Formats: sequence, structure tokens, C-alpha cells
Amino acid sequence: MSRVIIKICGRHLIECEAKSVVAQIRGRGAPAHSFRTGIGNLSRLILLVAALSSVTFSLIAGTPRVDFNRDIRPIMADTCFRCHGFDEKARKAKLRLDIREEAVKPTKSGDVPIVPGKPDQSEVIRRLFTEDADDRMPPESIHKPLTKEQKEMFRRWIAEGAEYRDHWAFIPPHPIEPPKVKRSGWPRNEVDHFILAQLETKKLKPSREADATTLIRRVSLDLTGIPPTPAEVQAFVADDLPQAYEKLVDRLLASPRYGERMAQDWLDAARFADSNGYQVDRDREMWAWREWVIKAFSRNMPFDEFTVQQLAGDLLPHPTLDQRIATGFHRNHMINEEGGIIPEEFLAEYCADRVETTSTVFLGLTMSCARCHDHKYDPLTQKDYYSMFAFFHNVTEKGVGDYGQPIRRNTPPYQKLPTPEAEAALAGLNRELAVTNERLTNLMTTFRATDVAEWESRARSAVPVWTDAEPLNATAGTNTLMIGQSGGWVRSPALKPDARKTIITARVNASQLSAIQLDLAAPPGSGTNDSEKLSIRTVRLMRAETSELEKKSLSLRPTTLAGTAPATELAKVLDDKESSTWSITLKEGQTTTGVFELSDIVQGSNGVLVKLEVEFSGERRIPAWQLRLRTTDIPSELLLPPEILTIVTKPAAERKTDENKLVDDFRLAHHPEHSALTQRVTELKKQIEEADLAIPITLVMEELAEPRPTFVLTRGAYDKPGERVTAATPSHLPAFLSGQPTNRLGLARWLVSPSNPLTARVTVNRLWQSIFGTGLVKTAEDFGTRGELPSHPELLDWLANEFVRTGWDVKRMVKLLVMSATYRQDSRMTLGLQSLDPDNRLLARGPRYRLSAEMIRDQALAASGLLVEKLGGPSVKPYHPPGLYEQVVSGSSANTYVQDKGESLYRRSLYTYWKRSVPNPAMLIFDAPFREACTVRRSRTTTPLQALNLLNDPTYVEASRFLAQRMLREGGSKPESRIRLGFQLATGRAPRAEELRVLVKSCQRMEASFRNDHSSAESLLTVGETKADAAIDPVELAAYTTVASTLLNLDETITKE
Repeated sequence: MSRVIIKICGRHLIECEAKSVVAQIRGRGAPAHSFRTGIGNLSRLILLVAALSSVTFSLIAGTPRVDFNRDIRPIMADTCFRCHGFDEKARKAKLRLDIREEAVKPTKSGDVPIVPGKPDQSEVIRRLFTEDADDRMPPESIHKPLTKEQKEMFRRWIAEGAEYRDHWAFIPPHPIEPPKVKRSGWPRNEVDHFILAQLETKKLKPSREADATTLIRRVSLDLTGIPPTPAEVQAFVADDLPQAYEKLVDRLLASPRYGERMAQDWLDAARFADSNGYQVDRDREMWAWREWVIKAFSRNMPFDEFTVQQLAGDLLPHPTLDQRIATGFHRNHMINEEGGIIPEEFLAEYCADRVETTSTVFLGLTMSCARCHDHKYDPLTQKDYYSMFAFFHNVTEKGVGDYGQPIRRNTPPYQKLPTPEAEAALAGLNRELAVTNERLTNLMTTFRATDVAEWESRARSAVPVWTDAEPLNATAGTNTLMIGQSGGWVRSPALKPDARKTIITARVNASQLSAIQLDLAAPPGSGTNDSEKLSIRTVRLMRAETSELEKKSLSLRPTTLAGTAPATELAKVLDDKESSTWSITLKEGQTTTGVFELSDIVQGSNGVLVKLEVEFSGERRIPAWQLRLRTTDIPSELLLPPEILTIVTKPAAERKTDENKLVDDFRLAHHPEHSALTQRVTELKKQIEEADLAIPITLVMEELAEPRPTFVLTRGAYDKPGERVTAATPSHLPAFLSGQPTNRLGLARWLVSPSNPLTARVTVNRLWQSIFGTGLVKTAEDFGTRGELPSHPELLDWLANEFVRTGWDVKRMVKLLVMSATYRQDSRMTLGLQSLDPDNRLLARGPRYRLSAEMIRDQALAASGLLVEKLGGPSVKPYHPPGLYEQVVSGSSANTYVQDKGESLYRRSLYTYWKRSVPNPAMLIFDAPFREACTVRRSRTTTPLQALNLLNDPTYVEASRFLAQRMLREGGSKPESRIRLGFQLATGRAPRAEELRVLVKSCQRMEASFRNDHSSAESLLTVGETKADAAIDPVELAAYTTVASTLLNLDETITKE
């Protein structure tokens, strides 16, 4: 029987049965034994009580008291707080309803919004119930009218005293004992007590335990992401020992697959991708961080340590390589490399991303709502936001990536990850470079003072003699050019761009050559004017008499003589860059000359046969030209540029110091040993650069020596700084830990301190979500006032306390959940549950929902036998729709998707290459996020595209073929036994008789169809990179492939039952 306590001015006077009180008030009388009171005249007392304004009625049972957090705050957050809440700038009429002290104050008009215990005197109630549309609250403009029940809830709440409480998530989890239950034999651990207690209040019963086949598949998918093999299912079903299930769970938790499975959810939260995002969206290297995450979960790193290392591993004393790699968590954000952007703007974006990610992942708060103004619903000020921002504003990164650098250099700070072999090779190259540089320095020191006068005497008298080479053959593309002209000229008419490469074979009638001269001009009579440009991309010279295998380009070095093109222009034809060219203006009667020295003199007893390759550049046409090759045998040290010739003709006494240095440098450049050493230094530097670029990297966090100043940004604009702030945690949450540094390390330790009411709750909620499909708080990303209330608040608090008490042990928590009777329930929906609890929030049945994109693909690969279980390493590129990249990514072919070959096609989906502008479409169809921002809760949709993908994607067509091959090889000789094996591989269980009959009939029908259409069978078997087994009849294989495709498309196959 419900009982009532009657209080006057807070003093307990009467406790009686509720029905009796109601009867007395209504004048119906009541049995005398229904009351216990020390006051004589009960009826008079009741009338007195009814007349007094400070009366409150409180039901001990029956209708419960109105709970502010459960019943009132959600309504206020949805309809009131946007105008009368935390955000002072958005607040109207200076009325604040989110704090009791403000809500009970008289307003400027004298009205009191809330009068505790007196709903009829409360302006809020008048506004809720008024018929005047202009006065009614909430206003019609927000389109959220309250129901009659909600209005009455407000009236009851105020009548009961209008008690406020802080939002539940900001109140530390209090110690709580698991509740007692009537069905004491059902719970297997503490989790079940909380679930069953709520079921019993709803007069519901838990479902029976799922059968062993269902259970092993469910827990295998949940803990490893891979289904069990038929042999594993058979062994578990046959094991009737009480500890069989626990042994299974322990084995799965110890599997390397467990770390991969847990990492999948964390990659979403950490917005991991293999590209930078934005328009350029170049690749990046972050796979080492992904590998760290997998290993951390596999080793069961405590979650508090897991948090600290990712947020601040670089700030730990003497950080290890692993701890530095861990900080990649906050380098997973997008990075802009576009030209013309403002670095400060995007530095602000990166820091904002870190605030949003940190608050979502660890606090479950939508702090980004406070970037431009105070949060409209939660107690988070804009100053709180930028105080958090300050923790991440000290990274030694720039706001823009360097597009001119390779991807391993463009976005510092980064950590190199060399193998021991690579380190040794690089160290050897650096040692050789140091020795070579030392020899070069010694040579320069001793050489400068020797033989100067003798060399200058020869230089002043030397006059180079240039001899025309005799052209023997000349072609431009497929065109034969004119030779035999006077002066050794080769002529070409205007040609199309496909004739850009010219090859001239010529004889040099000299015993040696040390330099070549190229003369280029407009052909006589061409009428070419100044507007005609000829661009040369490359020039190569080689000996023509050597065999094709021995041919290699002779080393050329550009030089400048009087009247010749500058060496800086000539260098452009030797740098192997397509974009750089030597540009010549063609004008009839005018010759342009370029001179190239040979690094080594070429000799021949009967002259020298050479081949000259000149590649021109032109988009539409290459203008008419003529070219002459000339050579000289004068030592290159006597081919003096004009400025050197001018200096050496001066008396030594009249020369300036810098002039003497120019002469010395010129002599050194032509000294054989100096040239050899210089060339070796160049080669070593190139080898070191290549070896260094071959070393993988990973992006990491790194602190500036001096913190950047941080300001509140007005309206969130990077260029509108307001009040200066320092690093601090939100003021409404527990204080920052004393004695901790005010940097990322202090922040990380504050996040995982026992005093923080959010981190443990948020984390165990996501673990619950990963196992049961939906968190105890459905809005895993939002524990604020706009988020959903916990379905089982006491259980959430108990789990959070237990998580901290047991040392943030993730495996222990996961085991606790999957060992519960709640988890082990059969997942079938009954009609009763469908009407009472369609979303299974009360958990009267086991979890059942569609698998994630990664699990669906991995399951198909595992069932077919194609799955390659290689742990870690760089991302791989499996099948991808052809042409999709080209539609989205502009630029050269380097930006197109190049599919991998071999085992890389069959790695776990966790390792799939993830380009933010074009994510893997097969994953997106099954609700994988774009990874441009933190995601802690994926949507779960059902669309026709999903079925089409499973039927037609090469991954699933090829997997169907290999599953068919397994059925034919391993399933015996009869269709029934073969299909039974395929069914078990796909779903984990044996087919029922009717299911088997339908599938066998389907297989027979398809085989008959393919017998009449061999080409269709052969076409089906060609899908995928791995060839079909030639020993199997292609018609039979094609028929079983269609059956296998059906099996992989079953609702049961892609669903966790």
C-alpha cells in the first residue's frame, strides 16, 4: 500500500496510507486504523494542512517524486536553455532557469519564475499553461510545444519544492552495491543484478541463454572481429564443462586479433587516415601509430596509461620511442597544404580539432559548441574552451603543410622509424661523407697556393678552337631530318609535339674532345620573328660506337663563355625536371650558343663517334630550327668565363681579394681530384637523402620551448583575439591536479584522475557500446544536458567505479561484460518485447545488430580462406571502383588509386588505405565514417546499396568463388554436404532441412543454366586477381559460387545474432 508523509514547515506530523488521505480530503472517510498520529482530531488537521501554503505531499511508493535530472532537465535543455540558460549573450530577459538561485529570484517585473511549493504563484507555470500565444512558453517560433503531461510534470515538480540537482554526469559516481533481485539464480556477475532489477520493476523476464553455436560466434566477433571456424564451433559445443565459456573468452582475449578488433573503434575516435584531407589530400604516414594502438590493446595497457601516453608521451621523463609514437593520436587531424592559405588560421583549426577530440573521447562533452560563445546548454564558457585550447597551442607545427616537400618531410614534427639495417647503412654513408669532405678541405688548402702563375700564363694565351662535327644521321620522332648542310647544320621543319625527341649521330674528327658547343638558330628563309620560342628540356651526349648495354650519358657541366648562354640557363637541361627548360628566341640570322664541358675527356684514335639527344618541349607544335654540334679539345680548365678572363689579364697587385677567390674557385673546380671528390660528395649527399627518405616516419607531438600566447577568439575567428588565457580545465569540473605541470601531461593526468566524474563513465560506456551495440548512454559522444540519460544510471556508475578500482583494466572490463548472463541471452525478439522495448534498452534479450563494415568484409575473407592475418605494417589498397579517384582527385597519375597485388588484397579491413577525400566506398556504404573528425558512435543504416555491394563488389564475388572452392574441396562429394559446410563457414551453424533443400535446388538450377551458357560461367570466375582452380569444372564452380554469394548475403551472415 502506498503511504504519504504529511509535513508542515518541514516537520513530520503524519504518516498514513495514501488512499486514506485521499478519502478524508474528498470527504469519503477512512478506517481509523489507517492512520498513525499523536494529534487527536484528524479531519481538522487535514483541513488545516490543506489550507497551509508550506505543505508538501511525498509518496513513499506509487507515483515517485519528480526527479530534476530525469524528468525536468531534459525538457528544459530542449526548450528553455537556449534563451534562459548558461550562455549569457544569448540569454533573454536576463532570466536564467538552469540555476535554482536565479530561477527563484523576482524578475524586473516583480514576477517570480519559480516559487518552490507554489506552482500557481510561479510565472513559469502561468507561461506554460496560458492560452495567450504571445505569452506562452516555449514560444511557437521554436516549434517545440510541451505536451499536457510535460506541463503537469513541471507543476508537480514545483509543488514538490522545485529541487535542482547538478547534471548527473558532473556528479562523481557514488559507491553503490548491486541491487538485490528476486530471481537470485539468474545473475552470473554484478552486471546482471542491475539489469535484472530494472527488468523486475517493469515486470519483464530475461531471455533464455543463447545456444552454444550462437554464443561462440557472437563472442568471437565481439572480441576479435573474426568468426570462429567450424572446428572451433564443434569443439566448444562438445565441451560441457562449466568453465568452457570462460576458457573461450580467455583464449579470444589473448589472441592478437583482439588488439586489432579494439583498435578499430579507437581509429574512428582518433580520426585516423592515410591522407591529410582538404583539397590537396596528399598521403601521410601514420601506420606506426595504428600499430602502437593494436599492441597497446593486445598487451592490455591500463587505460589511464594509454591516455597519458597518447596525449603527452613526449612530455614523460626520458620518453621512449613507443611513447613518442603514441602522441600521434593528436596528429591524426587534417592538415592543409593548399597554396595561399593563412597558417595562423589553420593552426587554430588544428588546435580546435584537438579540443573537440579530447572532450568527446575522454569527457563526452560537446566543447566545440563553446568555440564562438558560451555553451547554450552545458556549463562550459568560451573561456573554458580556449583554456583547453591552450594545452594544444604549443606544438612545433606550422599551420600549413609544405607541398614542395616529400610526404616524409612536409608536416613536422615527425619521428623517424629506421630499421637497424637502415641505420647502419645511413651511418656508413655519413662516415664516408665526412672523410670525403675532409679530403676536399685539405686539397683546397694545399692547392690554392700552387702553380698559379704558370696556369695564368697558359690561360691568357689559350684560344679554344671549335671544330664542326659531321652529322651522319638525324631523326625527330619518326621524321628524318636534313643533314649535309654547309657548316654541319641539321635542319628540322615545324613538327608536332610527338616529334619532340631529336637524335643526331655525328663524327668528331679529333683524337679527343673536352667540351661541346650547341648552336641553335632559325633556318634560313623561315621568316621566323621574335615571337617564336624554342624550349629545350634535356640534352644528353653519349659515345655511339659502344654497345647498347654499355651506352651511358657522358657527364656534362654547363659553362659560360663570351657570347654564350649563361650556365644557369643551360643547367636546366641537365636537372631531370620536366618543368625546367632552356628557352631560346628564334630569329632569322641570329644564333644562340650553349657550351657544355665534359667531366672526363673523351678520346679516340680515329676520331670519336657520338650520339646527341635533344628533347624539345611544346604542347601544340615545335617550331622549325637548325642545330650545329661543335667540339674542342682544349683542356676545360682553360675555357675561361668572361669574368675569369678579365681577372687573369690584370696584374696580380691590382686584384681584389674576392677576385683572387673567384680564380682559385675556378681552378679548383677544374682540378681532376677536386672534381672527383666534389662529385663523390654530391653522390653521397644524394644517397644519404634517398636513404633518409626511405626511412618510414610517423607524425608526433612536440612542445615549443616557449608557449604560444593564447587568446579567447571573438566569434571563433583566428584574427580576432580577445582576453588572454592560460592552459586550464573547465571551471565546472573538478580542479586541475595540484603539483602537475600545466601542459598536456598535466591535462592527461587530470583526465584519468579518480576525481574526474566523466572519463571512466565515458570509457566504460563505449566499451558497453562495442559489446551490446548501444551504450548505456546512447549518445556516447554527448554526456551533457542534450545527451540521452543513461538507461541504467546505477550500473554505469558501478562500472565506472569498478574500472578505476581495478586499475583501468580494459580486458577485465570487457571480460566482465561478455561473461554476464545479460550478454549471453538469446537475441530473438518476442511480440511482448517488441511493444515494450523495441530498441532493447532494458536488455531483456541479447544484442542483435548488423556487423560493422570491417567485420562484414573480414568475415567474407575468413570464410573463403582468403584472409591474410599479418599484424601491423603500412596500409594496403584492396579492390576499389575504377575511375572514382579520377573524378574526385585532380592532378597527375600519382594521385590515382593504384590497387595492390597479392596478399595485400586480403589483409584485414583495419589496414585498408583511407583517403579522406575518397574513402573506400564499400566501407562507407556500411556506415564507416569519413574520418575527417572524431567519431565515437557510428550510424547503422540499411539500404539497397549494401545488398548490391555484397553481390557485385569484386571482394565478395572473389570471396564467393573461394568459398565455393572450399565447399567443393572440403565438403565431400554430395551437394548437401558441400552446402552444409559453406553454410557453417558463413553463419557458424548448420542449415535447417528446409534451408538446405532451397540452397541445393538453387545450386542445381544454376548449374543447369551455366551448362547452357559456358561464357557466363567463365566470366564469373575471372572476377578477382587470384585465379580459379583449373582442376575444378568451371560450370560446377560457377554454380557453387552463386550459392556462396547467397550465403555471404544472408541477413544472418552480416548480423551478430
